[in-house]
Amino acid sequence: MAAVETTDVVVIGTGFGGAIPAYYLSAGGARVVMLERGPRLATADFTQDLRLDTYTRIVDLINGTGMSVVAGNCVGGGSVVYFAASLRAPSFVFERQGTLGRHLWPTSITRGSLDGYYDRVESVLPVAQQSWDEVSYAGGLWAAACARAGHTCNPLPVAVDLQQCTSCNWMLNGCVFGAKRSMLLNYLPAAETCATEIRPLHEVQSIAPATTSGSRYAVTYNQVDPSDYRVVVASGTIEAKLVILAAGAMGTPVILQRSAAALGGMPAAVGRYFSPNGDRVTLGVFDESKVRDLLGLERAPGVPYAAYAIGRPITTASYDYLDASLPEFSRFSLEQIYFPPIVDILAEDGVDGPPVWFGVDKRTLTTKFASWLTVLAMTEDANEGVFGPPPPTGNFIRASVAAGVGQLSYPTAPETRQGWDAADAAVKAIVEKDGLAQHLLWKGGGNGYSAHPLSTCRMGDDPAISALDDQHELRGHPGIFVTDGSAVPTSLCVNPSLTIAALAERVSALLLQRGTELGLTLRARVLSTRFRTMPFVAMISVRLALNASFGDGSSTYIEADNSSPGGAQRAYDGAVLFALNQLVADPKFTAYLNR
Repeated sequence: MAAVETTDVVVIGTGFGGAIPAYYLSAGGARVVMLERGPRLATADFTQDLRLDTYTRIVDLINGTGMSVVAGNCVGGGSVVYFAASLRAPSFVFERQGTLGRHLWPTSITRGSLDGYYDRVESVLPVAQQSWDEVSYAGGLWAAACARAGHTCNPLPVAVDLQQCTSCNWMLNGCVFGAKRSMLLNYLPAAETCATEIRPLHEVQSIAPATTSGSRYAVTYNQVDPSDYRVVVASGTIEAKLVILAAGAMGTPVILQRSAAALGGMPAAVGRYFSPNGDRVTLGVFDESKVRDLLGLERAPGVPYAAYAIGRPITTASYDYLDASLPEFSRFSLEQIYFPPIVDILAEDGVDGPPVWFGVDKRTLTTKFASWLTVLAMTEDANEGVFGPPPPTGNFIRASVAAGVGQLSYPTAPETRQGWDAADAAVKAIVEKDGLAQHLLWKGGGNGYSAHPLSTCRMGDDPAISALDDQHELRGHPGIFVTDGSAVPTSLCVNPSLTIAALAERVSALLLQRGTELGLTLRARVLSTRFRTMPFVAMISVRLALNASFGDGSSTYIEADNSSPGGAQRAYDGAVLFALNQLVADPKFTAYLNR
């Protein structure tokens, strides 16, 4: 009989939630294998087009009942295709009670307790604050319209190298210039220097008890064809002491549902409480003459605006409605955002009577595309989404290479509708003041749309309404952890990437502290021969054994053997900012990324 493949840790998914713990565990000496269902692309492999055979290989559109979700499908996950807005969640989010009338977040997690981890992520990526000189024309128009209506608006912080960014507005395709700070440019390559193995095109199917001594769980996967993800070319199993699920809020619950029989059941909250992060997009079609006369704007001689598609896709936002004193389900942010022409069909046509979102009137509307401005409201929703039974294989039924039918059902709750209506009214009041623009809703297809799925295996203190404890561990299944957006208990009222990353930093510290209990032997990493000749790698290996500086100038002795008091924690703290920041600044590291 063939030997069973084993490792210390299997990480399922390579986005924020997977890349961060993979780095820390491998830096601490654990053998880590990452399984990613999508392909691996280097910076030079990304394209600036919307062809079905290029863009759709790294993005999935998953259509449920009442909600459609866009999700990344490649090494780096959502970090490759996101728009890089990087905001900390407001303090009131961590106190939310939702429709259940009880505290939904673990009491051990507050904005204050996460701030140190937010600091860490912002330094490692890094995150940059845009100035007014760096906002797009659309961002400036949104700010001017807000100001005229009596609201504030601010440039957004983004995980982008602003000096390297060309403002090409192709962020959703992956950044061909390497300016967007995705996981491909920091945590993942750092993990690989510590011998983490990343296996693309490996779609995990299920988790079961291990068959080999020393391992807890067996992870079964299919290898898929790079040209058609519906075609399975091989399959296999790998066993590990620790399994970290970071397959995204649309993937993680499906894997766990399919694993329930083998593992002896699942917490009731697995596949429940889905949140779209309250995402709600509406459109303003601006009157160019009013832009000139009311706002005093002129992009070029005789051209007031006509610049919807120019510049970075997200540059400004109004935070006026993120007011902790307001009642729940009435708080939201309003963010200027760009969407490419492939979603033009979603907006209503602006003319009374059917058809609403197609036909001659819609064609007329699209001729005004340059004068559009879309606004993303991120509201407080009711976590009402529920997953049905899992498909036989995969995370959803693929109708085509990049589109599929999921088992998500999202019957919009009155509380969610209340938040959306409040956000719609706020945007309408701003853009339609004195006839500046016409406000239109997205009605095409009948579904809601989200690029920020959350909460399908959420944390909490109450086992009745949460799948995970406050350390991200799956209830009833020691050694299985969920570290992606699934774990986030509620909508955040801002873009979720920075919070997902901060939570991943937090759980990484906890995993290192619990190394012995989990069966891991943490030690100074001996790098594989593949990397030993690279000078930049010494920054990782040396800092795991010698003194290293924090961002605040203090230092600690990094003792990666967790048998000594506090050793694992010191390994975590010392390696983080120094090693990663030095690493990404080294030109030889850049050469490695583009190999």
